[in-house]
Amino acid sequence: MEQIPLIVTTEWLEKRLDDPDLCIIDATIFMELPEKGGPPTIWSGKTSYGEGHIPGAVHMDILKDLSDPQSAQPFTVPPRDYFIRKMTELGIGDDMYTVIYDQGALVGNPIVAAYWASRLAWQMQYEGFENIAILEGGLPKWKKENRPLTAVPGNYSQTNFTGERRTEMLATKEEVKRAMEDDNTILINSLSPEDFRGESDAYARKGHIPSSKNVFFGIHANQQTREIHDEAMLRKQFEKIDALNPNKKVITYCGGGLAATWTALMLNKLGQKNVAVYDGSLNEWVNDPTCPLVTES
Repeated sequence: MEQIPLIVTTEWLEKRLDDPDLCIIDATIFMELPEKGGPPTIWSGKTSYGEGHIPGAVHMDILKDLSDPQSAQPFTVPPRDYFIRKMTELGIGDDMYTVIYDQGALVGNPIVAAYWASRLAWQMQYEGFENIAILEGGLPKWKKENRPLTAVPGNYSQTNFTGERRTEMLATKEEVKRAMEDDNTILINSLSPEDFRGESDAYARKGHIPSSKNVFFGIHANQQTREIHDEAMLRKQFEKIDALNPNKKVITYCGGGLAATWTALMLNKLGQKNVAVYDGSLNEWVNDPTCPLVTES
C-alpha cells in the first residue's frame, strides 16, 4: 500500500483512480453565514455529490453522521465505537489509504480552505487511522481542470480497523484554560482578524481566548489557483508566534472546531507534530461565563 503525503494534487489523484487500495471521500457540507451575525445555515452536500463527484468517491456527512448527537454543539467528536463503525461500514480500515476532498469552506465566500476535508481527516487521525490525505483545491480545482466526474455512487467493501485513539490530538476546555498561563503552549485562534478583535457579531461574547495569537485560516492558499502557498510563505506566518518550535505544544481553535483543523494540518505539513485541536472552540467557550475573553491583541 502506497504511503501518501498529507496533501495531494489533483494530478496525483487522477493517476491513482483505479488503485484498489484507494478510498476517496467527498466530505462536502455547505455553510452560509448570516450578514448580521448569529448562527450559520448548514446543510449536507449529499445532493451536490449525487450531481457529480470524483469517480469512486463516497459521500460522508460529518455533521449528521460523524458528530456527537448528544452534544450541545455541532461538529463535536462522537463516541469512538460509533465513529469506527461508520468508517468501517464505508470501507475504510487497515488496508486502505484515503484521500478526502470538499467543495470549499463557505457558500458565497472566496476563501480557499478545505476545512470540511481537514475536519474529517483530523477525526480519522484522532481515532488512529493513518495514511490520509487532503486533495489540494478540492472539487472546484478538479472541475476547473476538466478532470473526470461521475454521478455513480462509490462503493467500498466493509473492512476492519485496529488502530488506537491518539488522545493528545484533542484539547479540552480545561486544558485550554491551563494553556493560557503556560509559556510552553501556543494558542492559535484561526478565525478572521475581525472576529479575533471582537469586531464582529459572530458569537454571543466577543473577543478571543487570552494569550492566543491570530493566524487566519484563509491565508494559507492562493485564492485564484486554489493551491496551498509554498513552505516559505506558510512558515513565515507561524514562525512569528513561535508555533513551529518543536519544544512547544500548539492548540488551535476557531468557532466550532473546523477551521482549527485546517490550521493544524498546515502546522503538521511544516513538521510541527505536537498539535491539538480544541474541539469545542468558541461555541463551547463563549457559553461558559467562567471562560475569559479579551479583545486586545
